[in-house]
Amino acid sequence: MMVPADGGSTWLSEPADEVDSGAERWRQLARQLRGDLSNIILMSEEDLQVLIDVPRSDLAEELAQSQAKTQVLQDTLQQVLDRREEERQSKQLLELYVEALKNEDNVLSKVAESESVPRKEMDVVDTGTSSAGTSARTALSDQIFAILKEKPAPELCLDSQTLEMVVKEDTQALAAALSWDKQKAEAVQQACDQELSKRLQQVQTLQSLRSKSRGKKALPCGDGLSSKRKK
Repeated sequence: MMVPADGGSTWLSEPADEVDSGAERWRQLARQLRGDLSNIILMSEEDLQVLIDVPRSDLAEELAQSQAKTQVLQDTLQQVLDRREEERQSKQLLELYVEALKNEDNVLSKVAESESVPRKEMDVVDTGTSSAGTSARTALSDQIFAILKEKPAPELCLDSQTLEMVVKEDTQALAAALSWDKQKAEAVQQACDQELSKRLQQVQTLQSLRSKSRGKKALPCGDGLSSKRKK
């Protein structure tokens, strides 16, 4: 997993509760964008929606930008949100297709297998899974668990800091807390890791392009100075 060397990692040092101060939350998010617009990539869907819903005049004042530029920014935020939703729908369709293929191939064998398992043994297995879920210790909040369990493609909903927390979580504890098998928990962690790597790579790319752009703008001045010295 790649971590940018400069501004792209600023989100790592900011406590999550800094942006949870009610009406002031959008101001905290706006300041992140004022520091570096590439932070858009690292935000959760909820954070993006908060900034989209802010009155344009208020956001423009906080960003010290014109309302026209602020409108462009909010349109960009909406596009990022829309792209994540499109990606989620694509993943859902793919998962449904794969699941349909599995069901077509395995439905008879699954029925036969379930009928061969004694009822008491099944009860013991179910009870064990449930108790493990209640006793598992993790660093994740109930809200994050709800997103992981209920949202399709949950990695698209989370901000980058939360994605990293999910990736670093113990797989066995995560599976127990969500009443999942270990394979499903590993799949979610892998999806979160891939999404995090993709976002950080995008931030690095933007920063690289920005540096090159600044370098090109500085070149004419350098050429002018060198030509004057030659004269």
